[in-house]
Amino acid sequence: MKTRKKTLDITAVIYPDADREWLVAHNPETGTTTQGKTFEEALANLKEATELYLSEFPQATKGRPIVYSLSQPSHNAGIVMVAR
Repeated sequence: MKTRKKTLDITAVIYPDADREWLVAHNPETGTTTQGKTFEEALANLKEATELYLSEFPQATKGRPIVYSLSQPSHNAGIVMVAR
């Protein structure tokens, strides 16, 4: 009988760096961060980095993450919180 590997749902946060030449990819659950020139490259690099991290530092499944987007208007009128 084959045993199934447990899967761990993780979050990928991808955003342009300050110079906008690269995309930064970050996983808040593990703290792994990497980059790529394209979305696909950044995501693939993050997956690889997170898999390597978890192979050394396994984590128990704690449920699905809750992700919020925060928007800050440039005139500092306040923060808008949006559940995704």
